[in-house]
Amino acid sequence: MIYTFDVGNLFDRFVQTIDSCPWAAHTGATSVCSKSGTGQKRSTLYTDEQRRRRDSSGWTIVQGILAPIQFFVFVVSLVLVLHYLLTGYGYIDATASIIVKTALLYTIMVTGSIWERQVFGKYLFAPAFFWEDAVSMVVIALHTAYLAALLTGWMGAHDLMMLALAAYAAYLVNVTQFVLKLRAARQERAAIDVSGAAGHAK
Repeated sequence: MIYTFDVGNLFDRFVQTIDSCPWAAHTGATSVCSKSGTGQKRSTLYTDEQRRRRDSSGWTIVQGILAPIQFFVFVVSLVLVLHYLLTGYGYIDATASIIVKTALLYTIMVTGSIWERQVFGKYLFAPAFFWEDAVSMVVIALHTAYLAALLTGWMGAHDLMMLALAAYAAYLVNVTQFVLKLRAARQERAAIDVSGAAGHAK
């Protein structure tokens, strides 16, 4: 299938709309070091070939669609969980929302692993996303523990909701990691564009 638009630019625009982070522009490991126009080394998230594979991959579009959907479901679910904990009402709605959130998490994890394999050659723990993947494992483990406890009746309703909140806290950490990494990718792209423009001007 041939895509007639720049997926990288699509991602850049998406990150720019949600990026209000005051923290540093990177998190976790970076993959490559290259020289800037001043002769100094700078860290990069993607090689030129990896960036080309990212921008041409249909899985990049899938990730760009699933990520905001999952976050929206998370917000709705969080409200329902907190409502139940505060009022004692709405257990079924809260439980259903957690199950939907978990299903989306599994989906984005599987498709994200395929994307990572296509771009970096590894299904998980590519150097550029090592820490993001590591925290993702914790997130998945907590969501899976919730499902296991729900299905086996191992925990009561209140404890189940508290476990869901723990899973959601880990998920928020992971979201922050990925937003910072996408922000770094956007800044890297801008720096490359500026460097390329300067090279053409010489």
